[in-house]
Amino acid sequence: MEKGMMKLDGMRSQEDADKVLHALNEVWGVREAEVNVHSQEALFSFDEKAASLQDFEQAVRDCGYNVIKQ
Repeated sequence: MEKGMMKLDGMRSQEDADKVLHALNEVWGVREAEVNVHSQEALFSFDEKAASLQDFEQAVRDCGYNVIKQ
């Protein structure tokens, strides 16, 4: 199992965080996901045979938020 973390831009409320959480949970292979609106971070674990970090980044972008590259 792989773990991932993303810094996000554009989340202003818990509703925004819930949208991102829903998008992350829709990625095939996700095991756990957590989104914190205050720290603007998403933490997740996933099966690396089923998904990649790029899949999660794309899911976030598709629901209207930006991933900050580190």
